[in-house]
Amino acid sequence: MSDSAARPEGLPAYIAVTAAYWAFMLTDGALRMLVLLHFHTLGFSPVQLAYLFVLYEIAGVVTNLSAGWIAARFGLASTLYAGLGLQVLALVALAQLDPGWAVGASVVYVMLVQGASGVAKDLAKMSSKSAVKLLAPSEAGGLFRWVALLTGSKNMVKGLGYLLGAALLATMGFVWAVLGMATILAGVLLALLIAMPPGLPVGRKGAKFSEVFSKSANVNWLSAARVFLFGARDVWFVVGIPIYFYAVLSDGTTEGNRAAFFLIGTFMAGWVILYGLVQANAPRILRARTRGEAELIAAARHWAWGLAAVPAVLTVAAVMTGAPQVWLTAALVAGLLVFGAVFAVNSSLHSYLILSFTSAERVTMDVGFYYMANAGGRLAGTILSGVTYQVGGLALMLGTATVMVALSAVTVGFLKLRAG
Repeated sequence: MSDSAARPEGLPAYIAVTAAYWAFMLTDGALRMLVLLHFHTLGFSPVQLAYLFVLYEIAGVVTNLSAGWIAARFGLASTLYAGLGLQVLALVALAQLDPGWAVGASVVYVMLVQGASGVAKDLAKMSSKSAVKLLAPSEAGGLFRWVALLTGSKNMVKGLGYLLGAALLATMGFVWAVLGMATILAGVLLALLIAMPPGLPVGRKGAKFSEVFSKSANVNWLSAARVFLFGARDVWFVVGIPIYFYAVLSDGTTEGNRAAFFLIGTFMAGWVILYGLVQANAPRILRARTRGEAELIAAARHWAWGLAAVPAVLTVAAVMTGAPQVWLTAALVAGLLVFGAVFAVNSSLHSYLILSFTSAERVTMDVGFYYMANAGGRLAGTILSGVTYQVGGLALMLGTATVMVALSAVTVGFLKLRAG
């Protein structure tokens, strides 16, 4: 299938893939909040909490490196099914955690289960994002609109997952929450196995693993920019800010803890929903229908430098304030919401450009490589989130985010308009 061919027959498959991705990301967001808040209340330190997510991100790096080849060899539907099935198994396994285990044993067990969940997430993500390249219509702006709708709606659903996870933890408890999510996701997988619409490629036997590594300078530079962009987000998002808000909001009582869960979950959910809403509307914000690739590359540079200004301002506020204060907490909420909106435009531009830079023949390979870089950034951000918050508090954490966004902006500056 050529890149320029119209694909109206791809709509049913696109809808099915998007719905499956929504269901997966709802459980992914809920699981993130469940694990973070549950183990924080058990007395885990910020660094120990970061450890819980490290294997999740390492698994993402390895999975994305190989998932592009697996999809090219066996087909996109097979990797989507594998992702959903593995997430069901991970949720069931997490419910087997024994509260009587020692802290070390609990950390290792949850790390392993989170690693399996990380593999599952990136199998599902690579499948869904690659499908857009193959199914999207070819008229002006069609690819950008479809990828923005998929990524934006996915993040809004994931945001609801954060709120769902906090609510389930407060009302149902940890075990019943994860078992309930496993049941729902298993139902989605069964429905897909029975009634998946046609349209996804079935794979080619001659696909070689060495094809994963891109020879395109633009793909490589954009992947490097993605490392720094998502590292800059996760350095505050994964551990630091939720734990800071918990310290400010909880009074140590059972009711106070529950109230803190809901408030933190609401903020995290609201942030991700805002992020997704802006992502879905990024083509309209950027007037992508009337702008060519060269203008969108230039826009990626400008928006990256604009994003760097937000954590820089918040870092100054944190340095000036020191101990937690009401006005600083309010400034963090407002500033991080602004960060989310500007970050969404940056992320949406990246997601469009990677699909624009690749071809239908290489799409699973290049998207897998790109999301390997994405997972590498998340891994670095996850580790730094626990370390910087524990060592230097808000100021060091937000300052690190500023540096990482600036490095992303510098790297985007190396993108060039393709010949022809």
